Amino acid sequence: MIAKIGKGSNMYGAILYNQQKVDKENGAVLLLNKIPDTVDGKYSVAYFNQCFEPYLSANIKTEKTVRHISLNPDPSDKVSDEQFTEMAQEYMERMGYGNQPYIVFKHTDIDRTHIHIVSTCVGIDGKKIPDDYDHPRSMAICRNLEQKYNLQKATEQEQKQANKVFKPVNHKNGDIKSQIASVVRHLPKYYSFSTMGSYNTLLSLFNITVEEVKGERDGQPVNGLVYVALDENGNKISNPFKASLFGKDAGVAQLQKHFEQSKEKMKTNPVRSVLKNTVELAIHTTSNETDFKKQLSEQGINTFVRRNSEGRIYGMTFIDHESRTVWNSSQLDRNLSANVFNDWWNNGNKPELKIQNNPVSKANEIDSVSTKDLFEFLSQEHSSNSDLRLLSLLPDAQGEDYEEEQFASQMKKKKKKGRGLR
Repeated sequence: MIAKIGKGSNMYGAILYNQQKVDKENGAVLLLNKIPDTVDGKYSVAYFNQCFEPYLSANIKTEKTVRHISLNPDPSDKVSDEQFTEMAQEYMERMGYGNQPYIVFKHTDIDRTHIHIVSTCVGIDGKKIPDDYDHPRSMAICRNLEQKYNLQKATEQEQKQANKVFKPVNHKNGDIKSQIASVVRHLPKYYSFSTMGSYNTLLSLFNITVEEVKGERDGQPVNGLVYVALDENGNKISNPFKASLFGKDAGVAQLQKHFEQSKEKMKTNPVRSVLKNTVELAIHTTSNETDFKKQLSEQGINTFVRRNSEGRIYGMTFIDHESRTVWNSSQLDRNLSANVFNDWWNNGNKPELKIQNNPVSKANEIDSVSTKDLFEFLSQEHSSNSDLRLLSLLPDAQGEDYEEEQFASQMKKKKKKGRGLR
């Protein structure tokens, strides 16, 4: 089992992220600790947020008051709700949060069922609960829980390997080919994307771009791909590498199959509705492009804006790292097309959207919390070669997704290198 500890200052955003899963029937509330239950057993983001308010208001000087923890068993482990609840209680007690208010959410929207725990590190007296060496302590607790509940063991080597899987290419570290390989050999196994453009957008997070090359071989047309590393400004800083160097999954034929499979999966994927609501909520609660991007980044969503030389927005792409899907804005809803955002950010005409009437998005609940306090800005913004301004969630804020998925599926041995372009 792998535990991931997230530290931030946005309680509302952490609750919102998890409660959306519950409202979409992709999750459940398993346990409330030091939080009163409601009469009808139904909850809202505003209610949960209010329960933490006395602790947050008492805060003396702690900046990152929120703890957002996930516990992730191996997919082969069969863990009951009761066991999840017991593990969460023991974990929080031993980490020093046993007397704190916290909520345990179960997530069931992907094959690997896991739990998220939302709490605060600030006591009712306003003082911070010590968190020195919390990661080593967390690992030790996980090893004990694995033994106690007969779970698959995540060794230190497996966790180290998980941390190595998806990292942005850094040309200063050398061996660029291996760095690119560690991403492109495995990325299609985890993410759904339906076009070459979407694939390239995803790759840009890792300082990689892919280009199509065409030619002839023995009188026959050849269509292939080459991969190139980018620097932090999106400039090419390596020679092109043939796709065949990275195995068949990095080549044209296999990617085309992946595009078609992704199109079919994404047609019926309930994530589309969740992401659409999340984007609409961001429109409702922000006033400019920067805040819009930062709000979504807090929930694990990268926003890419494509502009022409005159500054007109002609494309929008969202990468949702929790569901591991890549969407053009128009795929979500025609009311979220690039023209809508161009009219807002370039012409000052903010779209009037009807927010879905549910406990997560009622306007009166949203407006009860100051917009500027809703989301913590965890990401660092940089630019890429197509003026795609992105908020990279790597490695810390996004590490949870990659670590969990690496643990969920053991990586295969390196495939034999092919010859020529594929």
